[in-house]
Order: sequence, then C-alpha cells, then structure tokens
Amino acid sequence: MKITEKSSLYDRLEEMDTLDIVANINNEDKKVAEAVAMVLPQVAKVVDETAKRFEQGGRLFYIGAGTSGRLGILDASEIPPTFGMPHNRVIGLIAGGDSAIRKAVEFAEDDTTQAWKDLQKYNINSNDVLVGIAASGTTPYVLGGIADAKAHGILTVGVTNNPGSPLDLQSDIPIAVNVGPEFLTGSTRMKSGTSQKMVLNMISTGVMIRIGRVKGNKMVNMQLSNTKLVDRGTRYIMEELGLSYEEARKALKKYGSVKLAVDALK
Repeated sequence: MKITEKSSLYDRLEEMDTLDIVANINNEDKKVAEAVAMVLPQVAKVVDETAKRFEQGGRLFYIGAGTSGRLGILDASEIPPTFGMPHNRVIGLIAGGDSAIRKAVEFAEDDTTQAWKDLQKYNINSNDVLVGIAASGTTPYVLGGIADAKAHGILTVGVTNNPGSPLDLQSDIPIAVNVGPEFLTGSTRMKSGTSQKMVLNMISTGVMIRIGRVKGNKMVNMQLSNTKLVDRGTRYIMEELGLSYEEARKALKKYGSVKLAVDALK
C-alpha cells in the first residue's frame, strides 16, 4: 500500500466545523518540514552535483505530471526573475504539454516514452541533471524519462513521497519525503505537494548560491522588472556602498543590476 494512498487519520470531514477542518489541515502541514529534514543530505548532494554541472554549462530539468509537474514549472519560472539566469538553464516540463498547466490532460501521464521525446527537444545531455517529481513514485511519464536519461549518462534525481517506490529505487539520487497519509485521502496536492515545493526551492536556491548568483543574503542578480524590484535593488546598493537613495538608484539604472553596480563602484 502506497503511503500516499493510505486512509486519512481523520474521518467524517463533512461533519467537522470549518475551524476544525482548517486546524486539522494545519496540524498535518506541521509534519511536512520535519519529514523534509530527514532527506537534507540527499538534497545537499543534488545541489552540489547540479552546481558542478552548471559551471560547465549544464542545465536543470524537472519533469512531472499534474501537481508535481506544475510545481516543477513554477520553480523553473522563478529562476530568471529571482537570479537573472536565462530561461533555458532551469526548465520544467509537464505531461500533456503546456496546456496541462491549467487543465488536466487525460492519460498524458501514462505514456512512458513522451518525457524523453519532450526532453530531446532541448538536446538534453550528460552535462545536465534531470529531476523526476512524482508523489506516488509510479508515474509512467516520469519513470520513462528517468530510465531514458540514465541510459544516456544523465544524472537523475527522484522526488517522491513513497519510500521504496520505483522512482525512489531507480533514481541516482532518491529523495523520498514520507509525509504520511494526506488529510484528504490520496490528495497529494496537499502535504506531498508542499514537501515537493520545499525540496525544489532548496535545490534551485542552493544551486544559485553555489554558482555565485547571491551575495551575502541578497538577490543581487534579480531582474528589475517592476517598481518594487527597482526599489529593492536601490536599497541593496545603499546598504552595500553607503550611498544616498538617489545615488544608488542612478547607479542601478546605469549598470543594470545590483551586482554590476556594486562591483563597479566598490
């Protein structure tokens, strides 16, 4: 029996008071961080291996179906604005293609050959890292992609919520986060999804720190795509160089990023 399919510790949900519903969900959510803490050594290994490949021009790929696929796409989409990296360095793919981001595509996750076809469009190679995400650890789309990637000498990572599942056993670096049964039986968009997002955040943020896209605790390479971010960047320069707000803003505009402004003026 998959842990992700085990019956909830709660029953008669429809008879609960609303406050009890949300309080019980919250109680289950508190278990997630503790479960993620158990796999930190594996996550750290993924960060180091990915950073090593990134410095040689490699990329990070995420594949998944449903919630898992969407979480991979979410994490990938936030790398360019947060760290100023090109869109083609962290790439998220979902079973069923981009239309599946908003609307489920029936049976798309059951094709064991499609993930590799999707990855080949990006000329994935041994410099890259492939992270397969599947709460169940049995999604054919993900397992097929992992198997094909391994056959081509690509480092594979499996993020799952079922220890001992095929994804856990077949990945080079398995990350199995046991969050226990869901509050709503089988609804892996809840605790399982939360744990996946935490792990992906750790991987991508850790890699960006390791390859020098962060200074101190600041996003010095963020894209200046709105007024809030321009203001944030200006304040970063003020703090680092002791400039007035106006001087820092002019420097940011001139050099185009916090890092370039600080490097030029320090």
